[in-house]
Order: sequence, then C-alpha cells, then structure tokens
Amino acid sequence: MSWELPDRISVREVGPRDGLQNEDPVPTDAKVALLDALSGTGVQRIEAVSFVRPSAIPQMADADEVWKRAARAPSVRYSALVPNLRGALRALDAGFTELEAVVSASQTHNRKNVNRSTGESLDEIAEIIAVAHDRGATVQVIVSTAWGCPYEGDVPVSRVVAVAGRAIADGADSASFGDTTGMATPTRVRALAGAFRSAHPDTGLNLHFHNTRGTGLANVLAALELGVADFDASVGGLGGCPYAPGATGNIATEELVHMVEDMGVATGIDLDAMIAAAAEAEGIVGRELPSQVLRAGPRTRTIAP
Repeated sequence: MSWELPDRISVREVGPRDGLQNEDPVPTDAKVALLDALSGTGVQRIEAVSFVRPSAIPQMADADEVWKRAARAPSVRYSALVPNLRGALRALDAGFTELEAVVSASQTHNRKNVNRSTGESLDEIAEIIAVAHDRGATVQVIVSTAWGCPYEGDVPVSRVVAVAGRAIADGADSASFGDTTGMATPTRVRALAGAFRSAHPDTGLNLHFHNTRGTGLANVLAALELGVADFDASVGGLGGCPYAPGATGNIATEELVHMVEDMGVATGIDLDAMIAAAAEAEGIVGRELPSQVLRAGPRTRTIAP
C-alpha cells in the first residue's frame, strides 16, 4: 500500500511559548537568545510568546520584553497565543498580526485553564476575531484536549469538530487541534482530521501533538497520509501543559524534521541548526530534554572507524 504524502509541510516552532511555559521560569535574556537561535534555523513560523496573566503563567510574565528585544527575522512569521480579549489587545498593541485563541473541547479542562465554560470562551473568541480582523490580523482557533481530557477522558469527535466549527462560523481564519494530554493514536487522528476536513474542506488545519505516550511521530505520519501539511513542534521536545498533569513533552522539532525530510517531505529547516538550538534549549532549562535526535544526531551521522 502506498500513500501520496505532501511534498512539503509547514512547521510552527512552539518551544519559546508552549515549551518554556511548562518549565521553571528562565531569564529574559535566555528566552530572547533561544528565540533568535530558532529564527536562524530556517523555520518559517514561530509561536513567540503568550499574553496571559503573570499570576496564572509566571513563565510568560516578560512576554512584552521578550518580544521587544527579539531580532525578528524577516523570513519568519511570529504568532502569539491569547487566552482572552485582554491578551489579544496586548498582542495587537505589541505588533503581532497572527493570534492564536485557545479553547478546550473539554468543559472541565477549559475551566481549569481559563476559568470559564467552553461556550463562554467561544463567545469571547468571536470578539477576538472581530477586533483582530478590524486591525488587520488573523486568528487561529486552537482546540485543546482534542483527543481526550485528563479529567473527563475521551472527548467525542463530533464535539471537537463542533467547537472548531463555531469559531470558524465566527470568522476564525484556521484551526488547530491540540493533543494536550498525549492521548492521540493514529486511528484517532484519522477519525478527527477526516471528520474536520469533511466538514470544513476550505479551512486550514494545524495539528499539535505531544509525545507523552510515545505516539507523537506515528500520529504525524497518520496525518501526513491524509494530506495534512501543517504541524506544531517544540525544540528539544520542550513543553506540556500546566493544567494537564503528566502531559509533558511536545514532539521535538528536530525529530519531526529528521523523519519527514528522510521521507522526501521538505520543511525548509536546517536540521543541524535545529539540533544546535535544541542543545541551547537544554542548557537554558538545565535538564536533559527528551529528544532522541538531539542525543544520537541524524541517521547520516557516521563515526570514524
């Protein structure tokens, strides 16, 4: 059996935001240095910061300063995650033109995350979309706990598609499904991605996988076989979710690049530069990161006899 894989995928690097928000707070200088290092890897999109209450996510308390000091490569599109309208206004005032508005498909996780119901978050996302569009910015709706919730268990595909569909009806420019808890498997990926694309064939779809249970890259392959060509990944495998116990570890950007490039799928990312950035990230957080490619290097690396 053979599949027609995309010739190229778009990778959004989320380490500076999703990665670092799950670590002990690191100095602003280190955040800027990592962001600038990633900007030089050839990656075309980076989730730079999130604009949240410092009391909720102290790791992002210096978002304005990080963004102000970042080098901002002209070849890179930078985005900011916003949990509410106040955060969206801060992001727009800071100059961001790409926003990510997050809502959980699970009611319980949404209340843990932003202290409101899923419906209330969707109501505010509609306001965010209107304000952002009025100021020339785009908004992607990110649906978290798309493949399951640590509090509620499985979340029905129909509910996830409906949550995304509500935001799309309100004008969201694209959608992303987040495997917040690492509960996705290839069969479940095919079911959700297939259902969404059937319902919204003209809406861009991004997928955000964690490797919590070791299925991250298998899930990417399942999505590639459906023609999905837009993925999040985090340098070194940094990341997780503060409100999903045990959900550590996004898929590592260098592992994603290593796999798909060897399959003939282009990313535009310099693998050696991304591995170097992963080593820098490891030094910044002061612990060994889970990336296997960071440890072993690419498959083409040889050892002198």
